[in-house]
Amino acid sequence: MTRYQEFTLAAVQAAPIPFDREASTEKACRLIEEAAAQGATLAAFGETWLPGYPFFAFTSPGPLWWKAAAEYLANAVEIPSPTTERLCAAARRAGIDVVIGVVELDPRTRGTVYCTLLFIGRDGALLGRHRKLKPTHAERAIWGEGDALGLRTYDRPYGRLSGLNCWEHNMVLPGYALMAQGTQVHVAAWPGREPSVVPPAPVSVWPRQLLLSRAFASQAAAYVVMVGGLRLPDDTPERYRELATFHHTGDSAIIDPRGEVIAGPAKGETILTARGSLEAVLAAKAGCDVGGHYSRPDILQLHVDGRPLERVVGLAAAQGPSRAPAGSGLDVPASEPEGAEHER
Repeated sequence: MTRYQEFTLAAVQAAPIPFDREASTEKACRLIEEAAAQGATLAAFGETWLPGYPFFAFTSPGPLWWKAAAEYLANAVEIPSPTTERLCAAARRAGIDVVIGVVELDPRTRGTVYCTLLFIGRDGALLGRHRKLKPTHAERAIWGEGDALGLRTYDRPYGRLSGLNCWEHNMVLPGYALMAQGTQVHVAAWPGREPSVVPPAPVSVWPRQLLLSRAFASQAAAYVVMVGGLRLPDDTPERYRELATFHHTGDSAIIDPRGEVIAGPAKGETILTARGSLEAVLAAKAGCDVGGHYSRPDILQLHVDGRPLERVVGLAAAQGPSRAPAGSGLDVPASEPEGAEHER
């Protein structure tokens, strides 16, 4: 009789400490170990969990707006850096995989940040990163556009792992690129409870994040850890509360390969878990494998440029060796330690 790999998925729904990279990292490491204590194989965090979502971007620029933007940039995360080393060490101690949203600092200009999903293995290795391809609405005032370097799956002992941020699930093609690579466990990272903006409909308890995440699970025949961010009034620093016109309530869920919710919605700070099995994945893919037998490559093909975006050709060679193995998706030029320029 065939034995199938089983695993436990965890959606970590908790508030970070906005504008505080160090404190948020400390909390993330603690939550990783708590997820492991609950038997998790994989722990997933929401969009730009570390050190928080740029809520201030949705207000009109003014002196306080610019102050918040500068502090947001000052607390961004380099990859690799002491911050990622701490996260990797926590994953290694806990013995679980981690997918966490970070505000990634551009290592060259140090003036741009990306909405990035960071993938960490249970051995503490950096597996890769995915930068959000198209920031949504006012997010474009804060985040740069990503590339397809991280638009890939990762072979893990329990299955093929992938992830996307928020409305990338609305773009269709990024999701198909992952489905065609055979994703089996997918992290859908969201800010948390995206409100409806279609009048006259009231704000829904279950907004687009659930609709799109369930659709992805069904189309990909994969488990989806839909993890939403949490930021309530008391979580917002008092100095910036007048810029907080909305809040995030999480509403995380875990969805099976047929699109059914098997855990959630989660309320408040919690670690939501659910058991999964590759048997359920394979059964669903036998019915519909959109990158295989349920495709028509003779009619429709997707071409993905997986090269990193380079604005100045030849700059990398002039700046010396990178701090990560070539081709890892984590290559960056040598630079000052993370946050060093803000300590002068």
